[in-house]
Amino acid sequence: MRAIVLKDFGGVENLLEEEVPLPQPGYDEVLVKVSAAAVNPIDIKTRKGKGVAEILKRYNPAILGWDISGTVVVTGKKVTTFKEGDNVFGMINFPGHGAAYAEYATAPASHLAIKPPNVSHEEAAGASLAALTAWQLLKYRSGIGKGSAVLIHAAAGGVGHFAVQMARYLGATVTATASAANHSFVIDLGATHHIDYEKDRFEEILHDLDFVLDAVGNDYIDRSLKVLKPGGTIISIPSGASEDVVEKAAAMGMNGYNFRASSSGEDMTEIAGILEKGELKSFISRVYSLNEIRDAHFQIESGKTRGKIVIRM
Repeated sequence: MRAIVLKDFGGVENLLEEEVPLPQPGYDEVLVKVSAAAVNPIDIKTRKGKGVAEILKRYNPAILGWDISGTVVVTGKKVTTFKEGDNVFGMINFPGHGAAYAEYATAPASHLAIKPPNVSHEEAAGASLAALTAWQLLKYRSGIGKGSAVLIHAAAGGVGHFAVQMARYLGATVTATASAANHSFVIDLGATHHIDYEKDRFEEILHDLDFVLDAVGNDYIDRSLKVLKPGGTIISIPSGASEDVVEKAAAMGMNGYNFRASSSGEDMTEIAGILEKGELKSFISRVYSLNEIRDAHFQIESGKTRGKIVIRM
């Protein structure tokens, strides 16, 4: 089968298309014919030798990617939740060897959900790692509910555009930071207020918020703490840029967390239900072919991607 193999950590020149053996599913796994795979910032960090690179060093060939949507072609002997022909999606084997940049991928059945019929494979792949991150941190860590006041940074990005919609779904009032060009986009997602981060200082406008999702890191942590009410919560997701959020929040009488999503078919099934009801939409800004994987990585590295980038097999 065709796959994009990571020959070494570093630049995009290390992403090479090769023929590799078809993977075989274990007892609790399924083999999926991949229709689409998403590209995420963690892919770029790992390619450069950070992220989960230490884990991928154990594999030869090492194949990046964790988000898939496709069709089950083989089921392991212990799998009862899926059958051949089922369309499934999810974030697989994270943080491990997802190997999503390939025509076929194996995954534990417990990492997948049935793809809603009203959602394309491209949209489903896009609604995996980013959507799962937003859902898990909002549902399990944020403490928000009906009437909560929430700030979502980088609201037009992968995690951000899902978080805006999910926070509204949970009953919160959302303020979104994004560029002026993304004003209409974040409002259409469900944000009540938009702040142009290039023009305005959000900490001079907002106060007494219940929750902040920081997808930027660095000085955004200190600035965001200024807008939280006592006992409020901030979650920072950029790896390597937010390790001190816990201590800084605690010093001000607030709750601070780092967060990384983990594979969960149960949570993916909840996301599938919200997608099927039309209360959550996966925005795909561009679809690349497998042999355009380097261009897809460059686009994510630009930091200017609206929504998600997807690879079509």
